[in-house]
Amino acid sequence: MRLIRGLNHLDPLRNGCVLTIGNFDGLHLGHRLVIEKLAEHGRRLNLPTVAMVFEPQPLEYFLGDHAPSRLTRLREKAIQFAKLPIDELLVMPFNRALADCDAEQFIADILVRRLNVKHLVVGDDFHFGKARRGNFALLQHRGATHGFSVEDSHSFELAGLRVSSTLIRDALGEGDLAQAKLMLGRDYSVCGRVAHGDKRGRELGFPTANVRMQRKNTPIVGVYAVTMTGLDGNEYQGVANVGSRPTVDGGAKVVLETHLFNFNKDIYGHYVEVHFKHKLRDETRFDSLDALKRQIGLDVAQAKRFFG
Repeated sequence: MRLIRGLNHLDPLRNGCVLTIGNFDGLHLGHRLVIEKLAEHGRRLNLPTVAMVFEPQPLEYFLGDHAPSRLTRLREKAIQFAKLPIDELLVMPFNRALADCDAEQFIADILVRRLNVKHLVVGDDFHFGKARRGNFALLQHRGATHGFSVEDSHSFELAGLRVSSTLIRDALGEGDLAQAKLMLGRDYSVCGRVAHGDKRGRELGFPTANVRMQRKNTPIVGVYAVTMTGLDGNEYQGVANVGSRPTVDGGAKVVLETHLFNFNKDIYGHYVEVHFKHKLRDETRFDSLDALKRQIGLDVAQAKRFFG
């Protein structure tokens, strides 16, 4: 899979492509069905498969810090896309020019002239263009004129519930990692590079691998039993805290701190993935570092019991 940032870096698609458009936040099971459907059309038409996403996501552009928390950052999204039958992940910068682009212009300039779309898969509730005036019906109408077909991706349901990024976000916020896993088709995870911290965990007797979340909002906060991959091909068990560390400094930045069991290696600079298995408790402010240290010991014991 190739990651392409903006139309200026896109090679001409002389024979066309099959395309899907969306945020694809989390790349849950519903999203994966869309990609599989797209791949079927790509094979049938012998055309490349292209997924168009936006960075930042439109609600982040319009709402800023008040936008819903993201399940996946762009790099995490790209990692998941690379596991699917997608040839090109086209990242469109969502800026004022794109926000002001009306629906007709989006179809003519981007879908037809630049992408040469032959088949498009989107949700029947898909809206696009300035003031969200473009919709599924307009795409079908213009598709008949410009020579591309449009298909509804349909909703994916589990136990009568429509799987969505919002529903997954709600499950994570409630600490229901099992429900989130059902909808994602995998454990919820966060990726990032291990960075130097203030070494506070080491002083407490529980050294941690610190990963900056690189996001303003996070769908998870608290203490979790986790595993970590990305180091040497092995999966390591541990306990992680996600939050602002209220006992230590209570900073505004969200930090992911992971203490790995029976592990003593220098992993600074490694790009790792932390997989959330079970929520142990909410993040809490303790009266002293000694109280925090005692609680971390209890967290470690509880996480080890969880892993059996």
